[in-house]
Amino acid sequence: MPASFLSPLRLLSSLALGAAVARAQQLQEGLSFGHAQKLSPHGRAIPGWHIQGSPDPPQLLSDRVILTPPYPGGRRGAIWTEERLLSEEWTADFEFRASGPERGGGNLQIWYTRDGQAQIGTSSIYTIGKFEGMVLVIDTYGGRHDDEDKLNYGTSMLQGGGIRGFLNDGSTEYRSQHNVDSLAFGHCDYAYRNLGRPSHIQLKQTRDYFQVEVDSRPCFKSDKIILPQNYYFGVSAASAETPDSFEAYKFLITTPSAPTRHQPPPIPPHQPAQHQQNQHYQQNPPADRYASQITSHEAQFADLHDRLQYLSHQIDSTSNEISSISSRLEERHQESLHKYPSQELSSMDSRLNHIENIVRSIQKDVEGRDYKEHLTDLKNTLSDTHRSLLTTLPKSMGDGMFTPLPSIISYPVPTKKRRKREKYVD
Repeated sequence: MPASFLSPLRLLSSLALGAAVARAQQLQEGLSFGHAQKLSPHGRAIPGWHIQGSPDPPQLLSDRVILTPPYPGGRRGAIWTEERLLSEEWTADFEFRASGPERGGGNLQIWYTRDGQAQIGTSSIYTIGKFEGMVLVIDTYGGRHDDEDKLNYGTSMLQGGGIRGFLNDGSTEYRSQHNVDSLAFGHCDYAYRNLGRPSHIQLKQTRDYFQVEVDSRPCFKSDKIILPQNYYFGVSAASAETPDSFEAYKFLITTPSAPTRHQPPPIPPHQPAQHQQNQHYQQNPPADRYASQITSHEAQFADLHDRLQYLSHQIDSTSNEISSISSRLEERHQESLHKYPSQELSSMDSRLNHIENIVRSIQKDVEGRDYKEHLTDLKNTLSDTHRSLLTTLPKSMGDGMFTPLPSIISYPVPTKKRRKREKYVD
């Protein structure tokens, strides 16, 4: 093959490889918010998420959720996914902002647990009992155990706050622990309050490690932690009497795309032509040929391999399209449920049943009565009226025609003297 033709093929192969890497991560829309223009299409709820708070639910705006307000203090708020994560490998990107007075206080938790909202709700790391999963805590955690922090971590965390990770297999009751901070498996300092911008925290779970990054900088990492799948994500916040306000802007869950079936083994460096051929068959179907044109066993095997490979890619493409359609239908279903609450639908259904009962009662009343007697009476009345008119109307008209009218002679004729007097009067 000419070198002038190989160069464009290498360029196309590189572009295709880059596009494949870019498509390697797939957004889980049912477990995410903040990726669209508005958090909620109708302003009442986030599709796929459950919102709760104490004593009042969090305030939902077009671009963020205010978990705890600037005033008053002593508030709790939480948001939880309604579906579980079904992937072993995932990445969670969370953006939030914390602001408050100089001595304000509060805490923010990012949960990944088995029972989710049903067990944890609006709890914090200091009020939760037993749970199964992981929680990432963001707060100024030197307030209660400043001396112990200095002993365990070498410094007090009162300066600006920090991030800590906790694990639980369901056997530890955290609220009864005298020093919760000592149970953290990883931590890093992070001054998160009053930055004037959202902070970005990324949690990443692969088959080899679990890591946390803050504002694109590493926080902590462990190759001994493998979190299970089928868990719920959630975010909870609590404010002190002098409150910090916690606002959540974005929560995105991405997972690796499903691997294609029958993936070929890695291509050795000395076989560029075969690599280009595989890239070609991923995008173009093999050409149809007559059986008589395939004479050797090698050619038959190659043709069968190419067709099976193309069929596999088509099946994967169809499966991805079905998954996308299913997620969109589920999202529209959730939007419909939020747009028309169950109470409103129940009220509408009861009113329709009442109207239906009235119509049935009228129909039964109409069908059950016999109107023959009423129609006979009406007919007799009309006949009597007709006979009366035929009898009395001609006689009345005849009397009117032959009755003598008053004659003009009966009136007095004015004399000449009277006419003069009337003229004088005029």
